[in-house]
Amino acid sequence: MAPKNDPGLDASTHREVAVALFNHTWTLLGLDSRTDEQTSEMVHSAHASAYHWMQVGTAVNRARSEWQCSRVYAVLGRGEPALWHARRCLDFCEREGIGDWDLGFAYEAMARAHAVAGDREDALRWLEKARNAAAEVAEDGDRKLLLGDLETIPT
Repeated sequence: MAPKNDPGLDASTHREVAVALFNHTWTLLGLDSRTDEQTSEMVHSAHASAYHWMQVGTAVNRARSEWQCSRVYAVLGRGEPALWHARRCLDFCEREGIGDWDLGFAYEAMARAHAVAGDREDALRWLEKARNAAAEVAEDGDRKLLLGDLETIPT
């Protein structure tokens, strides 16, 4: 599959960079504290990963990259961009029929983003949807991961 908007990279390179940047973003998210430079790097890394998935990824890759952007902004306490990316993640899931843990995490992103934005009522509504979706997750490990993440949403 050829990249959609090829800036001179082949599909394999786009995929490798997308994965590497996604994982690097997780490393930065996992830090107990970040410098301003690390925070900036985390934001740009998440967006760069999403860009490369836009070139060669499946709908699942695209949904997950939007989810990660939402999580980055939620961690930074920035509700508006967290909501924007959470909605995009959910849109990919709904439009493409993506279910299981990806849908549960789309609901998780919506709940977390609403919580960060100060909308407790919507946060609780999406949290309930996420918990209901968790019951439908096929793999025990994936279900536990989702339920564990739901426990960290500040409601």
